[in-house]
Amino acid sequence: MKVCVQGLWHLGSVTAACLASVGHDVNGLDADTATIQKLAQGKAPLLESGLDDLLQAGIANGRLKFSTSPALALEGAEVLWVAFDTPVNDEDQADVPFVEGQIQMALPFLADGAVILVSSQMPVGSIRKLEAFAQQNLPNKNLSFACSPENLRLGQALDVFLKPDRIVVGVRNHVTRKVLERLLSPVTDKVEWMSVESAEMTKHAINAFLATSVTFANEIAAICELVGADAKEVERGLKTEARIGSKAYVSPGGPFAGGTLARDIAFLSIESQVHKLATPLLSAVRPSNDEHKNWVRRKLQQQFGLLSGVTVAIWGLTYKPGTDILRRSLAVELCDWLLKQGAKVRVYDPAVKKLPEHWAGKVTHCTAALDAVVNADALVVGTEWSEFKQSASDLSAKAKPGLVVVDANRHLQAQVLQSGFNYVAVGTSSMVGGK
Repeated sequence: MKVCVQGLWHLGSVTAACLASVGHDVNGLDADTATIQKLAQGKAPLLESGLDDLLQAGIANGRLKFSTSPALALEGAEVLWVAFDTPVNDEDQADVPFVEGQIQMALPFLADGAVILVSSQMPVGSIRKLEAFAQQNLPNKNLSFACSPENLRLGQALDVFLKPDRIVVGVRNHVTRKVLERLLSPVTDKVEWMSVESAEMTKHAINAFLATSVTFANEIAAICELVGADAKEVERGLKTEARIGSKAYVSPGGPFAGGTLARDIAFLSIESQVHKLATPLLSAVRPSNDEHKNWVRRKLQQQFGLLSGVTVAIWGLTYKPGTDILRRSLAVELCDWLLKQGAKVRVYDPAVKKLPEHWAGKVTHCTAALDAVVNADALVVGTEWSEFKQSASDLSAKAKPGLVVVDANRHLQAQVLQSGFNYVAVGTSSMVGGK
């Protein structure tokens, strides 16, 4: 099947490589020349496990090509799969007009009867707007639109795409469904077919549920810290309750970050405001999460008071392990705050080769995790890279006595407690270890 994937950053490059790997002929389309040149060499635009190899395999067997030209990329395509990573600003506001404009630009180059499958994060009602645009401007093309919400997970993107729990797809008619069944059948037959609007809302609902669950767990954890309970034990009590279950998203830890969950909360907020619908639960999620972003800062201030002159080591800077993305990273935000407090900051991340330019001369970039803790008063776990567990087991070799380890998600709990250092985690009322 001939497919064009439009938008080739994380979501798009994964989608294009995976579709080619299951036998489709794929043309990747993006307006950015540098992105296209890099992909044509089999190099992904960001770190994602296995993606470079999959891109190179697709290029080598001739099933995967890239272009900045809509005319070339869309020639003969039965499906245009829209896979832009919808831009979002620091206030979690999505640049939906950008994605809409890119799609509208591509439509005239499609063959009559083609299907446009949208996976980019866009608010409910976006497909209907695109249909209206096509009907008004290209009435004779008989284009069909569908929605399959993205299910991208940093560091696990290939497995999630090629071995999905299920795929959600919203369509208008049986003809469109048949086309997409051919597209998706090499990946899975576990497809949840529904209306377009239901598919759009499903993505909003999933992310809103996850965001609400995170904030719920962290508010419970905050109370646990005050009353002498351990939120991890409470989590165990929750997950062994049949009405909740073992996979419930109720682990205490850091706040959600990166913009993905917050973007859907924002979409639902806007939609409810348009219709003058009160949504007090959803409206409380972002303020609760923003408050929890201060947890590490509070703990450091409780331990040291004024942070001027205090040396803080940060293990991990990326948004999540398995990627090299720094944008919207809570660890980066923490470092910025520490610098304003006058702290001395030492950082290490296995995926970060270059620090933000505004840190020049202010932050010490270490080449090993243990080097970062030399003479440090506190160690904060910013990203849960697996290699840090071994480093934590060897802390005593480099860290000075009295080191305070702040580890929101208890990634290093076993190793740090064995070393005897002071340990602080979300949802527990006491420091454990050296004291």
